[in-house]
Amino acid sequence: MAGFPARGAADLPGFGQANNVVLLPDPASFRVLPWRPSTGWLRAQAWFADGRPVPFDSRRLLQRALQRLAARGYGLRCGLEVEFHIYRIVDDGAQTDPRCAAWPGEPPAVRMIHPGYQLLSEAWLDQADAALRIVRQTAQGLGLPLSSLEAEMGPSQVEAVFDVTDALTAADNMVLFRNAVRMALREAGYHATFMCRPPFAQIMSSGWHLHQSLVDLATGANAMCRAAPAPDCTPSDARSVLSDAGAHYLAGLLAHARGMAVFCTPTANGYGRFRPHALAPQSVQWGRDNRGAMLRVIGGCGDAATRIENRIGEPAANPYLYLAAQIEAGLDGLERGLMPPPATEDPYGSTATPLPTSLGEALDALDQDTALTERLGHDWVAYIRQIKGLEWQRYTAAEDREAFERREYFSRL
Repeated sequence: MAGFPARGAADLPGFGQANNVVLLPDPASFRVLPWRPSTGWLRAQAWFADGRPVPFDSRRLLQRALQRLAARGYGLRCGLEVEFHIYRIVDDGAQTDPRCAAWPGEPPAVRMIHPGYQLLSEAWLDQADAALRIVRQTAQGLGLPLSSLEAEMGPSQVEAVFDVTDALTAADNMVLFRNAVRMALREAGYHATFMCRPPFAQIMSSGWHLHQSLVDLATGANAMCRAAPAPDCTPSDARSVLSDAGAHYLAGLLAHARGMAVFCTPTANGYGRFRPHALAPQSVQWGRDNRGAMLRVIGGCGDAATRIENRIGEPAANPYLYLAAQIEAGLDGLERGLMPPPATEDPYGSTATPLPTSLGEALDALDQDTALTERLGHDWVAYIRQIKGLEWQRYTAAEDREAFERREYFSRL
């Protein structure tokens, strides 16, 4: 297949003149698509025609991070909590009329599947049942570990929760889930979007909450769990709940929160989610069962399900980059023996370091995080800086930013 890089990528190795790349499928990943029973699906990774691996394959970046983690005796297990929006298509003329063809094109005209603002209402769930049934049947038909599916708080917003798996499987599952449900729902007359903030006045932002725990590879035990609080700890001390390794990992996530933001929230649209009292983070801090904090520590001493929930992600994020950034940040905390500050009780009233408020600020924060850049690789960071920098330039130059977001994100993500 031919690879066509974004404008300005000519200086990236292997992408100078739309060079050919080859996708090598993994036979073990084969699945039959539930809504297309005569069509199979395989996961593939990219190689250059001469047999060299494509260096900017994000799945390889995650594999490398997991190898580094394994060298220290740990694995990573992840659970996914994904919010997104589903709309019924009223008219898709703008997408199918050749006179309207453009890149990116206009999305279809839509209406809501439920009015929202009545959390977990059975009445709203009943209205959304037809669409949710398609999501459930698609996920289960593909063998994905779907745990729950519900109507979320915002208008036409839903949430899918997946059981814990190893990190690479979790990332693979997220890629397959997003693509599959969009296609299956489209076949039935629905438009699903993993855009954080759809282009309508009264919406709730969608987040992707990533639950993660270290695993001791020698024993298979949760390496973040501890039997009893560390001596002289207060309840606000991370070591009252987390093992020393867990506390170091937590501190690494905090230390690199601003630098890794672009991997967790990679669109210009997603930064509108970081606002007060929206059950979304605004600052670099952690808390116990505190949904306003960026990092939420869940569990307790002796609880094998003890874990860290990162609430900074948006559902449009590249899963491999999101998880790789977590691992490299957490590893830095482990290797340097970092310790986190006390837990927050007031996430919107504290004076903690703020998260980036725009994609441009997030790119600048990545530039300033030399340790994370070193761990991820200078070539990888330059690549992300190039691709997302061009997106930020197009966004800031757009005469109509709402139209830009409608075409760039609502149509495609």
